[in-house]
Amino acid sequence: MAAKVDLITGFLGSGKTTFIQTYARYLMRQGQRVGIIENDYGSVNVDMMLLQELEREGAVTEMVIGGDLSSYRRRFRTKLITMGMENLDRVLVEPSGVFDVDEFFDAMYEDTISSLCGIGSVISIVDASMAYPLDRNAAYLLVSEVADAGIVLLSHTEKKKDGTGDRRTDETVRYLNQAMQQFGCSRRFMEQYDQKTSGYGKDILLKDWSSLTDADFERISEASYREFDHVKLQTEQAFQTLYYMNLGRGREELMSAASELLGQGSGGKENRYGRILRIKGFFREGEKWLELNATRTGLNIRTLSEGQDVLIVIGEHLDAKAIDERIGAKHI
Repeated sequence: MAAKVDLITGFLGSGKTTFIQTYARYLMRQGQRVGIIENDYGSVNVDMMLLQELEREGAVTEMVIGGDLSSYRRRFRTKLITMGMENLDRVLVEPSGVFDVDEFFDAMYEDTISSLCGIGSVISIVDASMAYPLDRNAAYLLVSEVADAGIVLLSHTEKKKDGTGDRRTDETVRYLNQAMQQFGCSRRFMEQYDQKTSGYGKDILLKDWSSLTDADFERISEASYREFDHVKLQTEQAFQTLYYMNLGRGREELMSAASELLGQGSGGKENRYGRILRIKGFFREGEKWLELNATRTGLNIRTLSEGQDVLIVIGEHLDAKAIDERIGAKHI
């Protein structure tokens, strides 16, 4: 039987990798053989390191990194074929945070791939803590991610004591509808929290991921996808990524640099470094590895069993020279 391929989309820092860790474990508890394809346009794939524990638990992992866009597309298709030949039940695809979802459908409809794999669910992770509205390129990518999603999961949420949505989640859903209208998409989501569906209608789930039940995961795994047209933009050159290796920096230095580069408190607008959307990477503290994950809305550090001394800066209209000077190193 052909493997079902789930696409887990989400903007930079929305929580895709965290969700995949919980979702993959649910699938494996059901006795399914799971594969994971981790995608990134850059030459160093940090998120792949976060999935190594799943590999030790039995998941098959592959990654697609580097190269120009045509090379990236070719490698992605090759990995899908490889996974399709692994006799897996489910393949989870985590694309780059600046990924146009049509790339996935274009690949899945190719004859060779469609003979080995079928489309499962398109799952969109939407960060409720982002500053909306977004600029045009970012808004387009968000529409691309939610327009065809079988289910949308809201992340970084704050809920009332009764578990219902708050002003921030309400505003996020309203903005999704506004953005879809902006790009000529006819899809619309319910804008009032619905207790029966634990979300905003049947297509948006609002629930702490730590409390997701097997029934919730079954709903997600069977969500399938939708087909809604929207205006197309070319966004390949809109986002940039800078890599810094072997910095040897400590916690305080990295936190200070990240806060300044992101321009926290400026509403996420462009500053002299450009419009930085996310800073992520690893650093050592004694014998421990720690992960740094910073966006405009916050900075998180957590302990990991493994890592690599790398820092990645992602954004638009980046002034690489100014960023190099602030970090005190030359990007690779």
